[in-house]
Amino acid sequence: MSGVQFPTGWRIEMLTKSHNRRGFRSGQEVVDRWLQQSALQSQNKQLTTTKVLLDEKGKIVGYYSLATSQVDFSDLPPAIAKSIPHRQLPVAVLAWFGIDESFQGKGLGKRLLATALRDCHEASQTFAFIAIVLDCVDESAKNFYQQFSFTELPGYPMRLYLPFKLLDLMMVDAN
Repeated sequence: MSGVQFPTGWRIEMLTKSHNRRGFRSGQEVVDRWLQQSALQSQNKQLTTTKVLLDEKGKIVGYYSLATSQVDFSDLPPAIAKSIPHRQLPVAVLAWFGIDESFQGKGLGKRLLATALRDCHEASQTFAFIAIVLDCVDESAKNFYQQFSFTELPGYPMRLYLPFKLLDLMMVDAN
């Protein structure tokens, strides 16, 4: 995943005020609204970081927002919970993710997700966490993430997680 390739001239940047967020349309109103109205404000408050994938003309093709949080050990599957402290545990959060509908179905979502996972893995060298957690906006999103070994948190059918140990293996295999 360290060598994720996008088309020539495309780049990933931290979201700034200068990016045209209004033209982004993923087909999911809540995903679009987050980028257009909340992502920059949340980033300025140090609550999330948002990175945008830009095409050669500077159009936002996709984005992801990352954050940190905690989960209670009792929310984790028994196989994981039995070997960790019984308290709130740190997690990385893939808070938001979207691909503009005019670019969907071209494999860009997989590559952008790989980039987000790489960012999480790199952050783990400074800030420890036990898993990456995300909430799915619908069944289609859930199916997408499950292709990458994300699984349901018990009792939360639309909340998925990827254990850090599996992320670490993915990064080793990608190199």
